[in-house]
Amino acid sequence: MARKLLIEHAEVPGIAAYDVYRKHGGYASVEKALKTMSPDEIVEEVKKSGLRGRGGAGFPTGMKWSFLAKPEGIERHLVCNADESEPGTFKDRYLMEKLPHLLIEGMITSSYALGARRSYIYIRGEFMYILRILEKAIAEAYANGMLGKNILGSGYDLDLVVTPGGGAYICGEETALLESLEGKRGNPRMKPPFPAVKGLWGNPTVVNNVESIAAVVPIVNEGGEAYAAIGIERSTGTKLISASGNLVRPGVYEIDLGLSVEEFIYGDDYCRGIPNGKKLKACVPGGSSVPILPHYLVTKTAAGTDRLMTYESLADGGFATGSMLGSGGFIVFDEDQCIVRNTWNFARFYAHESCGQCSPCREGTGWMEKVLYRLEHGQGTLEDISLLEEINKKIEGNTICPLGDAAAWPVAAAIRHFRDEFEWHVKAPQEAQTRNYGLIQAPLEA
Repeated sequence: MARKLLIEHAEVPGIAAYDVYRKHGGYASVEKALKTMSPDEIVEEVKKSGLRGRGGAGFPTGMKWSFLAKPEGIERHLVCNADESEPGTFKDRYLMEKLPHLLIEGMITSSYALGARRSYIYIRGEFMYILRILEKAIAEAYANGMLGKNILGSGYDLDLVVTPGGGAYICGEETALLESLEGKRGNPRMKPPFPAVKGLWGNPTVVNNVESIAAVVPIVNEGGEAYAAIGIERSTGTKLISASGNLVRPGVYEIDLGLSVEEFIYGDDYCRGIPNGKKLKACVPGGSSVPILPHYLVTKTAAGTDRLMTYESLADGGFATGSMLGSGGFIVFDEDQCIVRNTWNFARFYAHESCGQCSPCREGTGWMEKVLYRLEHGQGTLEDISLLEEINKKIEGNTICPLGDAAAWPVAAAIRHFRDEFEWHVKAPQEAQTRNYGLIQAPLEA
C-alpha cells in the first residue's frame, strides 16, 4: 500500500479543526519555510521534487513557479483552482472536505515562495458546503497567527480569500477562472500574455490545483529529493485517484506513481476488481476529457508491457493506443456498459458547458451531441459515424482553450476503439438499446 503523504490523517476525528490538525503535525511546513528558508529555496525544492500539476496537464510545478514575473513594486498572486468540475473527478473535494487546513497550509507556504501577499481559493459554485468548511478553517488560521500580519514573527503578511464560482466547467481553465474572479463572464483569454506575466487584475499570477498546492507541504517538510524518490521516471511522488464506475470498492486513493493499473483495479489494497464477476470492458483513466481505452489496452500497453499509473505509461503510443493520467478521474466500465451511450453522455456535458466563444467548440459540441443522440436512440446512419470524425477534426486544435479538445478526444477514441459497437447501433438499433454489445477483440497487431 502506498505511503500517504496527503490523506494519512483524513479519517482522524476532528481533523478539520485547527487544534487537532496541529497535533498531527499540521503547519510544520509554514514554520520551516518562514523561519529557515528563503522563497527561492522553496522553489528549488519544488523543482527537485519533480512535482507535476495534479489538475490534468501535468506541467512541472516548480518550472511554472519560476516563470512568475517579479517586477519591482507590482503585487503578485497565487490562485488555487478548486473548481473541480471534470466528470469522474472528486479527489479535490475530498481533500478540502476532510483536510481543509492542509490546503491552507500549502497556500501559505506556496504564497511565501512566490512573494504573494494576497492569495485566493476559487471554489466550484456547487461546493457551498465546502466553502463554509474552508471559511471556518481560514478563520481559525487567522486566529492562531497563521494568516494576517507578521505570520510567526517572520515579517511576512498574507491574506487568504475563498471565492465561489458560478458553477461553470469552463472556469476550471485558468484564464477563464481569472476572468470570473475579476467579476467578469468566465471566458478564456488569448495567450500570450500568460498569467505568470499578466494574470489576476493584470498582475503576475500563478494558478495551481488543490492537490498540487497540498503536495507542497510534504515537499517542504521532507525535502524535494525525498519526494522525488517516490514514483518512477518523470512521474514522481504520490497521486490522488478518484476511482468510480464498475468497481467493488470505488473511492479516493493515494497511490505511488508507478503502481500498475492491474494492481490498482484488482488489488486488495485498492479497488478489488469488478463486481458480480463481470469482465472489464473499458476504462477512462484520467477524467471524462481523456481518450477511453478498451480492455486489452487498460492493463497492458500495445507493446505488451504493464500499463502503469504514470504520465508516461498511460500516454504510451499516443492517442492510438494510449490515454492520459489527467486529473486522475479513473472510470471503469464492465462488459454490460454501452460505449455509445457513455460517449453521448459525455458529449451532452461538453455541449452544455462550452462558453460559446469559439465557433468550432460552440457549434461542434452541439452537433456531436445531436449525432450521438441519433445513434444511441436508433435513428443514426453509418454516415453519422464518419460525420462525427469530421466534426472532431474541425474542433481539435482550433479553439482558444482546451475544452474543444476535451470534447473531441473522447468521441474520437470511442469510435477508434469501438467502431463495431457504433455500427451495431445502426444495424440493430432495437437490440442495441436493450442489451450489451459485449467485449471487442484485440486487433492482431495489438
